[in-house]
Amino acid sequence: MLQIDNLHAEIASENGGGKKILDGLTLTVNAGEVHAIMGPNGAGKSTLAYVLGGRPGYEVTEGSVIFRGQDLLAMDPHERAAAGLFLGFQYPVEIPGVSNIQFLREALNAQRRARGEEAMTGGDFLKLAKEKAGLLKLDMEMLKRNVNVGFSGGEKKRAEMVQMGILDPAFAVLDETDSGLDIDALRVVGDGINAIMRNPEKGVLLITHYQRLLDVVQPDRVSILSKGRIVKTGGPELATDLEREGYDAVMADA
Repeated sequence: MLQIDNLHAEIASENGGGKKILDGLTLTVNAGEVHAIMGPNGAGKSTLAYVLGGRPGYEVTEGSVIFRGQDLLAMDPHERAAAGLFLGFQYPVEIPGVSNIQFLREALNAQRRARGEEAMTGGDFLKLAKEKAGLLKLDMEMLKRNVNVGFSGGEKKRAEMVQMGILDPAFAVLDETDSGLDIDALRVVGDGINAIMRNPEKGVLLITHYQRLLDVVQPDRVSILSKGRIVKTGGPELATDLEREGYDAVMADA
């Protein structure tokens, strides 16, 4: 479903030129798979997410990314979204003056039009939004408020998962979705990921620092990212080893 081959990427520097972050990263995520990415700070995890999502300021200098048979890097960000890619942010942004309901309906219908589908009516959309909000235990009144304005960290993450449920992507790149969540919110968000994305025709790239989210969203494979490349891949037990022994010990034989 997602095939990354020898990906090199850099971020623009204030002093000119670019700072290399990804250095020959190769990774494949199959349909029906949850693949967790772990790694120390500065390893390039968020950069990988941003490059896949098409965030400005990140330049791919070498390599390829094939998504569902298409050249992902040749697409604009909105085209990637319409093709079925969803990016969950570590720090969801606030959008004053725009309600969640308005934002989500416009986003969904923009994607439907791009795929040649009819726009969803207001009544059908509200029914869908209520269903997905209930799944994430988010009060519908929250969706009437401006996007993320005045939300707690947990509320922002749950609102983002509601967005994922409404858009129903084929593939989700989730960048430290567990950041800022307490124990109860972690369980709700993790259960939401399972309900929305656990599907033989979907895939998830789950970026995290901690085992605790993986206890809920049990991954099929786990990879360690270090210095811009994948240095080790294994089963779910690899995350347990990291939690117990730390990166240095686990990567000693990488």
